[in-house]
Amino acid sequence: MKHIQKDDTVTIPEDVTVSIKARVITVTGPRGTLTRDLRHIQVDIQRPTKNTIRVIVWQGGRKHVACIRTVCSHISNLIKGVTKGFEYKMRFVYAHFPISVNINKEERSVEIRNFLGERYVRKVNLLPGVDIVQTIGVKDELVLSGNDINNVSQSAAAIQQATRVRNKDIRKFLDGVYVSEKNTVVKEVV
Repeated sequence: MKHIQKDDTVTIPEDVTVSIKARVITVTGPRGTLTRDLRHIQVDIQRPTKNTIRVIVWQGGRKHVACIRTVCSHISNLIKGVTKGFEYKMRFVYAHFPISVNINKEERSVEIRNFLGERYVRKVNLLPGVDIVQTIGVKDELVLSGNDINNVSQSAAAIQQATRVRNKDIRKFLDGVYVSEKNTVVKEVV
């Protein structure tokens, strides 16, 4: 059944500026600027007031109406990224052979050595805007941080997939580098 008109709104905080031109959204905040191109999604994006964005679908079916929430989530993630940032913590899991990780700042890559005792060096390139640090206080932990949730989460996924166990029973061989915590860079005060 077609819906004549469906819409949803996103509220913009005071310290964030948003500009929309032809479904290309640019969000500027205290942590920087992010841009997302949403021209492939057929929605109408309006600014009814200074601090709200309205996403509208006209004559949409069920799957087309579902795009409204997707676009609102993209805009909310952009706003959260330029105000608080995103942080993923990853832990090394190994049974016998300790995993060694080297961070190359110049090449913006991570080298994973001695995974399951193999001599092969796994190299994972980080996406733009992602910073990685090996924590000193906690043993075997990496912290990825950045403003764009897509780049931070995709870099974490690339590191996790580089240490996937092949040709062995994964119920027994649980070794790898796994995401242990997802948080914001700017912590909430409770």
